[in-house]
Amino acid sequence: MTGTTRPPYGTITYEVTPDRVATLTLNRPEALNAFDRQMCEEIRDAWRRVKDDPAVNAVVVRAAGDRAFCAGLDVKKSYGQPDDVWNHEDPGELLSPKWQKVWKPVVCAVQGICTAGAFYFLNESDIVICSQDATFFDSHVSGGMVLALEPIGLMRRIGLGETLRIALSGNDERVTAATALRIGLVSEVVTREQLWARAHEIAAGIAEKPSSATQGTVRAIWESLDRPYRAAMEQGLIYTRLGNPIGMAEIKANPLPKRQPRLR
Repeated sequence: MTGTTRPPYGTITYEVTPDRVATLTLNRPEALNAFDRQMCEEIRDAWRRVKDDPAVNAVVVRAAGDRAFCAGLDVKKSYGQPDDVWNHEDPGELLSPKWQKVWKPVVCAVQGICTAGAFYFLNESDIVICSQDATFFDSHVSGGMVLALEPIGLMRRIGLGETLRIALSGNDERVTAATALRIGLVSEVVTREQLWARAHEIAAGIAEKPSSATQGTVRAIWESLDRPYRAAMEQGLIYTRLGNPIGMAEIKANPLPKRQPRLR
């Protein structure tokens, strides 16, 4: 592991491999990897490490156990919100790389159940893949709760119609891996045995490329979602002028290995 030695996390694991890939693993399988305040704060710390570490060019987010990727907020534990309602926090801000201004590409690998607050991870990942056993749903309305936050990011990934169907169906429907691929929620489906290796392979391929180029690409695309078309184009032009000279010089000094492009 790179960087300053820190006490081990209690709810996640974090490691960096020589191929410049950081792997963040949700590690509460006994609780279906549901997040509590401790996990949220540990994930925020991990995102800061990703952001600050020049030895990291890409990230894999995955989860321990076979039953679930993540079951959202752990409702069996108090999250510990402040007494003043106007100071309440959205746990998703701590979980989400883009909220934490992390522009290094993120690959998310999903297996088993993925529900409710788990969509925070999917919504702000750049590439999402899943195993054949993955199922996606959101139980908020079945519990009498308004589903208002997760769909905002989900709608940008799969569109209004599919988002509304997931949001309003609650526990009545589960989106299969095949349907998730069809509607664009994931971009690839593999076996459970292949999932982690495939996610790492994708991240490692990205990590080979200059981080100035990949981070600028991620930032330009995500920030364009909040801007009118012309303003987004002008902002993107600024990023090309900033990042291109750095990335092109790095490629010239260290050419990428020649490979046969894979088909998918």
